[in-house]
Amino acid sequence: MTNFSGCRVLKVFRTRFSHRPVTRVMKLDQRKIHWIIRQNQKGVPTKQIALDMKISQRRVQQVLKSYREQMQEPTVGENMGRPRKPFEEREAQVISEAFELYRFGARMLEVVVRKVFKTRISHNRITCISRLQTWTMMIPRKKERRKWVRYERKHSLSAGHIDWHESGWSDFKVCVIIDDSSRMILAGGEFKILMTGIISSLNIVEAMPIPRTVSWL
Repeated sequence: MTNFSGCRVLKVFRTRFSHRPVTRVMKLDQRKIHWIIRQNQKGVPTKQIALDMKISQRRVQQVLKSYREQMQEPTVGENMGRPRKPFEEREAQVISEAFELYRFGARMLEVVVRKVFKTRISHNRITCISRLQTWTMMIPRKKERRKWVRYERKHSLSAGHIDWHESGWSDFKVCVIIDDSSRMILAGGEFKILMTGIISSLNIVEAMPIPRTVSWL
């Protein structure tokens, strides 16, 4: 038997073990910052405020220090993330050449630029540059939220979808029709080929609740 007692795995993001919850996301907003300052003015210690807000004591001290120095409540949620990187002329030239040659969208151009031009440019950056160059245009109609959400319905039997599953140890493919509201299997069958024309030959099976993704053993 192999001895793994000497093996060690480097933990890049080390978690601090504590009886209090570890803060991983931004939990403060303007209303909570105002409450922290009011509690401190009432004489409540920073340790108790941190326990009530479920944040570190040091974070409470930072908020109070900023308030005392600027004499106004600190703002959160502004200028978040790393600063924007300005567009380079070489990037625009490479994207322009790739677009003239292939006429692809941003996601395909990202692969072409990396393979052909030996340059790494993300598809989001390609999209921004192409909009500045008026190669692509914004369609306001497509930015509007749809009145319906795929795979979600309020009433049963109002809509459904087909889910396929291919097994690695068998040649058969499983096809089922799932109700978008109750997640019930309405019909199902096993087939050797994937064809949409076999939907009419599906056998009705006993309805049973299942998750959105069908998993067969």
